[in-house]
Amino acid sequence: MGGESTNTGNDQENLLSLSLEELMNVEVTTVSKRPQRLTEVASAVFVITQNDIQRSGATSIPEALRMAPGVQVARIGTDKWAISIRGFNGRLANKLQILMDGRSVYTPMFSGVLWQQQDTLLEDIDRIEVVRGPSATTWGVNAVNGVINIITKKAADTQGVLLTAGGGSFERAFVGARYGGMINEDTPFRVYAKGFKRNNTSTLSSENAHDTWHSARAGFRLDHARGIDAYTIQGDVFHNSIGDRINNPTVTAPFTQVDQANGKDTGGNIRLR
Repeated sequence: MGGESTNTGNDQENLLSLSLEELMNVEVTTVSKRPQRLTEVASAVFVITQNDIQRSGATSIPEALRMAPGVQVARIGTDKWAISIRGFNGRLANKLQILMDGRSVYTPMFSGVLWQQQDTLLEDIDRIEVVRGPSATTWGVNAVNGVINIITKKAADTQGVLLTAGGGSFERAFVGARYGGMINEDTPFRVYAKGFKRNNTSTLSSENAHDTWHSARAGFRLDHARGIDAYTIQGDVFHNSIGDRINNPTVTAPFTQVDQANGKDTGGNIRLR
């Protein structure tokens, strides 16, 4: 269930209600780092809108990416995904540049993306632009096979209160809250927090993978615009508690022993633009 105190119908235009002329004028920014009409870019681009995400029922960014043609999304475990474009897929895939509002989110450990660390309130996503094909001349490292840019809404577009919650057999429970306000007429802001608990998956032999996932995340965004100058400061912090299975070798048959393990994953980011 979910509810919001402000009317966001004007901010979330239903693509089905747009005219053909309006559809031809949809703008993207990821291809050349400047706004362009979708019909004018010299790349294969697909845009996942906020309405698409709402109708899909996706509860995570990787699930939303399944709507984009040419993007391979495979779930390995409760918190583990393999995502790529044009092949070379695997958990350690590193030939795809992932951006959050233009900020590269690859990990220096293997130049790929740890998807359990990349999240936000899905209701705050404006659109996801997927560029299939080489983009290294524009975005540099990792953009060998394409670019995925997750673009969030401006703080002015998320005013008021939003509360969302739910649960199920796999998504045991999830809750999110966001508040948007104004410091002054030139400086809107928003803060959010979310958390969830996801059940374990099963191995190919139908055994419990012991990979339950508990996550908590909070963040903020503040925009300031006056005249021709515009500034944005935004940041997030997160904490994950994740289970896993470890196969330890033994000296007797069957020469492996399956043990349970629990790990913690904590981090954050801040950006001034």
